[in-house]
Amino acid sequence: MQYKSTCAQCHPDQAQKIADSIHTQMLNNNNLNAPVCSDCHNPHSQPVIQVDSNGNPSSVEHAAIAKICAKCHNTIYQEYLTSVHGSGVTDNKNPDVPACTDCHGVHSIQGPDSPGFRLNSPTQVCGKCHSNPAIMNKYGISTQVMTTYVADFHGTTVTLFQKTDPQASTNKPVCYDCHGVHNIQRVDDPTKGISLKQNMLVACQRCHPNATVNFPDSWLSHYIPSPTKAPLVYWVNIFYNILIPAVIGFMLLIVLSDIYRRLVINRRRPVAPVPDQAGKNTGEGD
Repeated sequence: MQYKSTCAQCHPDQAQKIADSIHTQMLNNNNLNAPVCSDCHNPHSQPVIQVDSNGNPSSVEHAAIAKICAKCHNTIYQEYLTSVHGSGVTDNKNPDVPACTDCHGVHSIQGPDSPGFRLNSPTQVCGKCHSNPAIMNKYGISTQVMTTYVADFHGTTVTLFQKTDPQASTNKPVCYDCHGVHNIQRVDDPTKGISLKQNMLVACQRCHPNATVNFPDSWLSHYIPSPTKAPLVYWVNIFYNILIPAVIGFMLLIVLSDIYRRLVINRRRPVAPVPDQAGKNTGEGD
């Protein structure tokens, strides 16, 4: 535990970040299995981290980071190895694929069951890569995932909570509720991909236990409707984009014409004379 003060002498910024992490919380609760600085950074042989021009760890560092975390989280690490992310890091040495610290943070690691982590995961975890065209265009993956997610009821509610109360709890699904956590597979995987209707149904039934076999048919797979993808939805949207402004415009025209009639036309009409009590019209001479 003396590393808390020893390392902080030269690394005050990192010490400040780690002070609120889940690891430090465990240590403060007398859990001696909680990692300290030297468990992740060998104090005598720690090399300088290799980074690219953007300051991101290299592919070699990604693989090394995952192995460091595996010292305590080996069960999760073995599951991660079989995922599309883990195989990309350890087998293909792909720097575009996230390692543990890309999702959980480096020194300010929070527990995955904390409300803040769950609520902010779409934008601060998954969205960091999946809304980045520089990365996604390499693999033909749509960058509209955040746009389409926020546009539906699930994402709208999560976004509202995120803006009003970032630490609030929500039972609305975030990305990993449907795609998995450490065992994420390719969407088009022939057996485990969520694009398969039976796999999507299983994901939906976690929150909608009464969902029937046709329930997933309404899902557009994060793609904005087009003449080639979900053409029926696309043309219905076009129809309503024309119909609704036309109806509102016609109603507005009627209202404006009525106002014009009341204010302009009616004022131009001569006022009919009002007869007095003797039966004579007012304004006539004797």
